[in-house]
Formats: sequence, C-alpha cells, structure tokens
Amino acid sequence: MPIVNSFLRGTVLCLALTFAAGAADEWKSLFDGKSSAGWLEITGKPFPATWTIEDGCLKTSPKPGGMQDIRTAEVFSSFELEFDWKISPAGNSGIIYHITEKGGAVWATGPEFQLEDNTKAADQIRCGWLYALYQPPTDPKTEKPLDATKPVGEWNHIRLLISPEKCEHDINGVKYFEYVLGSDDFNERVAKSKFGKMPGFAKSNSGYIALQGDHGSVSFRNIKIRPLTEKN
Repeated sequence: MPIVNSFLRGTVLCLALTFAAGAADEWKSLFDGKSSAGWLEITGKPFPATWTIEDGCLKTSPKPGGMQDIRTAEVFSSFELEFDWKISPAGNSGIIYHITEKGGAVWATGPEFQLEDNTKAADQIRCGWLYALYQPPTDPKTEKPLDATKPVGEWNHIRLLISPEKCEHDINGVKYFEYVLGSDDFNERVAKSKFGKMPGFAKSNSGYIALQGDHGSVSFRNIKIRPLTEKN
C-alpha cells in the first residue's frame, strides 16, 4: 500500500507540474478587436489618435503631425507571436521587440521585424527581414531574396519566435531564417550595422513589443502571443 500511495502522489505531482508549465505557455490575445486595451503610445502615454480600431483591426490613421508608434503595456521575454497584417501601396512599418525605455527611439534598443510593401516601398530592407541584420536566402526561381508576401491589400500571416535558443521569422507559413540573440554571429552583424553605435541595442532579454507607424496605412488583426517558459 505505501508503494501505491507513493506512486499516486508522484503521479499527482507530475500532473500538477505539467499543468503549471503548460499554463505558462498558453496563447493569449493582445488585441480584442474592439478596443485599444493593452496598448499605449510608445512613451507610455495614452493610446494615440493616429491609430484607430476599424472592422476588428488595429489600424494606423495618418493625421497631421506625423505617425506614432505604439507598444504593449506588458513586458515580454521569450515568446511566440502571430498576427495577420496588410499594408497600403509603398507602405512601411515594423514590429519591434525587447524595447526598453533607455534608448529613446524604439529601434535604439529593440530589433525590428520589417513590414512593408516589397514592390513599391523605398526602403530596400524587405518584409520579414531583421532590419539591417538578417535576410532570407536567395530564391533560385527569382535569383532574389525569398519573398513569401502577398500583394498589397491582401492579408499576410506573420509568426515571430523569440527565445534564447533560437529566433525565427515566418511569413505565410514560410520560414525565412533563424538566429540567436547575443551569439557571436549576431554581435558581429550588429557591430557592422548602424546599431553598433547604439549602446543599448539588443542588450535586454525582455521588453515591450511595438507596432511601428511609419509610412502609409497598415492594419493588424488576430494578434496573439504565447509566452514561453525559458529553459534553465
């Protein structure tokens, strides 16, 4: 009987630990489709008037005085982020992670997953690239960097995985590349880029997630995140 009780106690403990670990890795919505709850202007001020909620989408609404970036109210470390996104002709935006309040501009501390119209945008850093650091391999069919984006006006699906072991960029189910934050390769690329002159760039293991209001109109929907339990 003691052996059976011991086995049962062990089973219950195992199930409890499994449930606790799973709870930390559950998906949660970052946008309810109806309000700006959970989002702030990049400096922490109330949600700006340059963004609107329309038809279940979080959308930039260009107004006099220029665009403004927004960020989550919550800080994230390791996570898997997914959302749908579309942009206007020649539009340029981005999603930036691990932002801290020490650098001023969002890109002074956080790496940027570029979002843009690959056809007409002036910036040659294309959609899905890690700005100025990583780009996908050459597509043998086009002899240009891999491009899985859909035409302007159509919804694209983005997946961004950030963890100490590896980071991945996916667009419409196509994996672009992976990298490791803080690795020798990553640090060498940073040193050779404009970010090498920014002492706080990619130095934090956690921070806010920002949506960039840059050029043109951009819409986001179905924004969800799965915080990941980091391995010891």
